[in-house]
Amino acid sequence: MQVDLLYKPSQTLGRCILGPGETLMAESGAMVGYSDGVSMRTHAGGMLKAIGRMFGGESIFRNDFTAGPLGGEVLVAPSLRGDLIELSVGQTQWFLRHGAYVASSAGVDVTTQGSLRGIFSGAGLFLLTTRGTGQLIVGAFGALEEVHVDGEFIVDTGHIVAWESSLDYSIGKAASGWIASYFSGEGLVCEFRGRGRLFMQTRNPEEYGTTVGRLLPSREDDWCVTNLRTALTSPRSLSPSMRRAKSFAPSPEPCSRRTPRSP
Repeated sequence: MQVDLLYKPSQTLGRCILGPGETLMAESGAMVGYSDGVSMRTHAGGMLKAIGRMFGGESIFRNDFTAGPLGGEVLVAPSLRGDLIELSVGQTQWFLRHGAYVASSAGVDVTTQGSLRGIFSGAGLFLLTTRGTGQLIVGAFGALEEVHVDGEFIVDTGHIVAWESSLDYSIGKAASGWIASYFSGEGLVCEFRGRGRLFMQTRNPEEYGTTVGRLLPSREDDWCVTNLRTALTSPRSLSPSMRRAKSFAPSPEPCSRRTPRSP
């Protein structure tokens, strides 16, 4: 399988060129399009695997795209606006945060692994881990930054995407004390140790969602605006007391009948 990554880094699209009979596995909803001669099959891969993917933040179902005798291509993209990267699986195995998996070749098995540390690392209670041999496509929110860890490296929990299984990690405070960590706005961080590669995303999905949520009107405001609009346009929807109050309210005069104020 040949993977071409287009429109990097903020609007990346992955073009996977398949040989005859070759299969691409993709997360549900990751497919953008595919060429003629490619067949798609949706499956859960067994009840236990489906439940594990659900706890790992992935979809219960996955799609298999198999090319015909002439080959074909499949287009994939991450769910959030951001980048993609192709990783090699074989001698190197990977851990992924929830929601990072996009697609992989047929020889790669992506499973879930329970981890209490994962809750505080931002990766979730169940991490995604790889087995087998092949190619893996991982998505991020924003651009991707690769770090070659040789010793120790600290990352904010919301910016972790993927790391080699050779790296060990623990959860720690961003500042010297818990109170300072809380008021710093950073909270918890991941401390990676050992030698291996680590991929970070430049945007934090949770922080982005919180920021956008503050700018949106509340549901109560939406309810009030909707009911007020309905009341003003449909008098029958008013209560009797509101209907009487509206009947005594002075109606505005047309602009042509208004008496100009004296200076």
